[in-house]
Amino acid sequence: MSPPTRRAFLRDASLLGTTATLPWLSACGTSTSPLSGPSGAASVFRHGVASGDPLSDRVILWTRVSGVSAGSVQVRWLVGMDPDLNQVLRSGTVTTHAERDYTVKIDAEGLAPATTYYYRFEALGQSSTIGRTRTLPVGTVDHLRLAFTSCSQYEDGFFNVYRVMARRADLDAVLHLGDYIYENDGTDRLGRRPEPPREILSLEDYRARYAQYRSDPDLQEAHRQHPWICVWDDHESTNDSWKDGAQNHNEGEGDWPTRKAIATRVYHEWMPIRTPDPDDLTRIFRSFAFGDLVDLIVLETRLFGRDRPADSLAQRRVIDDPGRTMMGFEQEDWLAQQITASTARWRVYGNQTMFAQLHVLNSLLANDVINVELLDIPANPDQWDGYEGNRDRIFDQWRVQNIRNNVVITGDIHTSWANELTPSPGDLTQYGPLTGRGSMGVEFITPSVTSSGLPEIDGIADVIRLVNTHIKYVDTASHGYVLLDITPERCQGEFWYVPTIETPDDGEAFAAAFLTRDAFGDGQNGWNRLERSSSPTEPKADAPALAPAPAAAETVTP
Repeated sequence: MSPPTRRAFLRDASLLGTTATLPWLSACGTSTSPLSGPSGAASVFRHGVASGDPLSDRVILWTRVSGVSAGSVQVRWLVGMDPDLNQVLRSGTVTTHAERDYTVKIDAEGLAPATTYYYRFEALGQSSTIGRTRTLPVGTVDHLRLAFTSCSQYEDGFFNVYRVMARRADLDAVLHLGDYIYENDGTDRLGRRPEPPREILSLEDYRARYAQYRSDPDLQEAHRQHPWICVWDDHESTNDSWKDGAQNHNEGEGDWPTRKAIATRVYHEWMPIRTPDPDDLTRIFRSFAFGDLVDLIVLETRLFGRDRPADSLAQRRVIDDPGRTMMGFEQEDWLAQQITASTARWRVYGNQTMFAQLHVLNSLLANDVINVELLDIPANPDQWDGYEGNRDRIFDQWRVQNIRNNVVITGDIHTSWANELTPSPGDLTQYGPLTGRGSMGVEFITPSVTSSGLPEIDGIADVIRLVNTHIKYVDTASHGYVLLDITPERCQGEFWYVPTIETPDDGEAFAAAFLTRDAFGDGQNGWNRLERSSSPTEPKADAPALAPAPAAAETVTP
């Protein structure tokens, strides 16, 4: 098993598509192979359509051609502003083939900002379902709504969270913060055993696992209705991964660089993500400007530069080393530049693991009465608690440059949290847990789509909040997502839960909400702190129409 080459990825993933104004590609001749298996659009476009990484003038469009046994396939794409695509504004043609698993990614250019578009693909005489996407705004923006989630283990349950997110017509984008797939062998639960039925290792294994996930109708619908901004965590490669290895990469499973190269290659094939650097597929940290309201800064904290995490409390000394980094120093420098350059009202940081401290016992309660060194220890050194020097450097920049309105959004932990962010949550001279004095930002952590949470122990959430006074909300059992509703005056994070993952279900319920006010315009009330909100925000009244329901298979003229 050899790692994918850079030249192959440059050929197959970077130069993916163009508009019809570039005839040298749209007119190129290709050979096609007949379909094997069932005919019709459901067979050709078995994995649906998707869009992602929107900018103000372009967006990535994705699909995959199925049922082809060999050769290459020519695929046409169309973009318009009406849901039925009666008026096509942009179109083009691209070729796909086995080297990229017959996936297609188009960077559709020449679009207008803050505009909803509809799109579809055509190949082998069939057309795909119609997808819906949206470009980013520019200039003055007074309202944004973003939804984010993470951790969707296929065998753990049905993807009802994706189902309810799909029908929210007023979302500007959906963010997925990692663990989109899981690499494990799994069990045959609820009739949803992972394929292939083993831990995935090879290029074919990873492609098959993505194909299974992308065959799920609820996941397909969420992709079809909204542009996604995605980043991986560890399970897209394997558990507790870092730049040079992983906890779940064991003897007999090949060398780590090969597996890492395969995992990142397939992620770029199957996800609607723009590839910032084809020379280094781990370099997926990037930023998105939502006008003057939000700068979204998406971090990569696994494969690019992360030092090896401590795997036992005996390595506490290693955890305290300020030279350790979760992001890599090159990415740290990039982040510092992004923060300095940001002029938006809010900075939202897309992040994989819990940023706030989660300690066995907060030093506020220890208060020198008992041995703080024994009790004030991180519960999980795989989180930012295991990389305190890296986190302190971010806190230092926020403090020195007076950077306010910081909102960290997080996945990974399968549970719901709302935290105030401060360098020393147990030091009453630096942080006031009752008033939020000294807080430098807030964090919202999404529950999982299906992955199991903490053990259901009575009172565990209350105990966590008691000994970690900067943590204001915990739910350890529910599944769902977080809705961010952002205006110039405040950012509200809402926790929405589905009633079950054991059977398909389209219900959801509002559980809790917290807001943080604009720290530049509201005096004492504008500290970077959390306030409980009693009700959810109102949906946008002028939301564009969702993409139409899939019609019967349509044959198109080549």
